[in-house]
Amino acid sequence: MTKTHDDSTTSEALDRVLAHAESRTEAKVFGAAQALQSDSTAAHGAHDGEQWDLDDRRALRRVGGLSTELQDVTEVEYRQLRLENVVLVGVYPQGAQEDAENSLRELAALAETAGAVVLDGLLQRRPHPDAATYLGRGKAQELKDIVAAVGADTVIADTELAASQRRALEDVVKVKVIDRTTVILDIFSQHAKSREGKAQVELAQLEYLLPRLRGWGDSMSRQAGGQVGAGGAGMGSRGPGETKIELDRRRIRTRMALLRRQIRDFAPARDAKRAERRRNTIPSVAIAGYTNAGKSSLLNALTSAGVLVENALFATLDATVRRAEAADGRVYTLTDTVGFVRNLPHQLVEAFRSTLEEVGQADLIVHVVDGSHPDPSAQMQTVRDVMGDVGARNLPEIIVFNKADLVGDDERLVLRGLAPDAHFVSSRTGEGIDELRATIERMLPMPAVEVHVLVPYDRGELVSAVHETGVLISAEHEEGGTLVHAHVSERLAAELAPYLVG
Repeated sequence: MTKTHDDSTTSEALDRVLAHAESRTEAKVFGAAQALQSDSTAAHGAHDGEQWDLDDRRALRRVGGLSTELQDVTEVEYRQLRLENVVLVGVYPQGAQEDAENSLRELAALAETAGAVVLDGLLQRRPHPDAATYLGRGKAQELKDIVAAVGADTVIADTELAASQRRALEDVVKVKVIDRTTVILDIFSQHAKSREGKAQVELAQLEYLLPRLRGWGDSMSRQAGGQVGAGGAGMGSRGPGETKIELDRRRIRTRMALLRRQIRDFAPARDAKRAERRRNTIPSVAIAGYTNAGKSSLLNALTSAGVLVENALFATLDATVRRAEAADGRVYTLTDTVGFVRNLPHQLVEAFRSTLEEVGQADLIVHVVDGSHPDPSAQMQTVRDVMGDVGARNLPEIIVFNKADLVGDDERLVLRGLAPDAHFVSSRTGEGIDELRATIERMLPMPAVEVHVLVPYDRGELVSAVHETGVLISAEHEEGGTLVHAHVSERLAAELAPYLVG
């Protein structure tokens, strides 16, 4: 049977489950994923520069298939490239329906980013997930009927499933079952570009896979003994004493140890760059926030960096550092960091800890929030929880509600209640960018030492260093040199010490 599913069909299928939330939030569903914007142009504007990386990423596109994995597909290349048809499932306790609906919408966005078409969604209210199949027995059978009716070939659970739950649910629905963590890891593996990013993602995938290895029939029969061993084969059937799954586990542990060494080897180069910035007392500003909140777009708007911008979750994974200059001449850095998401797998937090250090060691954090999201407070709490894990909870913070062009006046009043001192900006239209830049410059840390010096004209490099790394209060040209009043770092103050004046 031939099935085609366009965006409207996808929207109708998921809205059947989420109609209550749709009417309450009055938020438009784009495809099945409310977390994504209405069109690709909304994600980037005139400040993004040349998007060569984006062109490379879009060079190979997945296409909607004419059949599913349940039917015969003879063209292997086509089978690898076609979109998977998925059904979403979730469990929530009494009183948590709204959070469950928002989480399911976000899971739909994750599935679409990973390369899938969301056909339907299923939510069950029960105090605790079923220990055997995650869903109750009756709901699991209903899920099987839905999967067969819509022609899906994958079920995605909105949680991290135990290995036993995954196998038991697969036995019921007769199709592949994965969980939220698997989808996030898959997106990371698609989008990682640098050597360090690829190593971090592979390490997280192996940590997730290790306790979930499973055998496949006779491939596990590697040790046996006596007449009953190896199906009664008797003598000559005794294996080397290690099962296939044990061999796999040992190889995975060996690979994980190698990846950890590689990631540690990347650290000195990053530490050297960071130490050089500290030696020159260059303040660091980290842009942190929820995934798809517009962090890369904001970096481009502030610095014209030309960083990749895409209307997708976890579009950029590698930390990007760009130089910026304040109105008073001071130089500081802006760092675009990996985005966060609710229920972020702890394997990724550990694997990306070296990247997240850029947030923990910054002087100022620009916390970007998607102002058009139906639950911005949950986004803010998720980001702050992860920031606490990397030691950045007590750092100075600027709240920025991005995508202000999609936010009405009533919504702005609600957002003001969440963060009265927040900035409303639009990376697409440029609204509020100048005000945000001025606030960042005002909150940069002040150099520690105040000096009055008369710098000879043949030591002009010291005056230039004051302009770049210090705060210049006044400068006057006199007969003996340049009379400078400024705040500078302790290191620069020591170099200026011979030229102090009363």
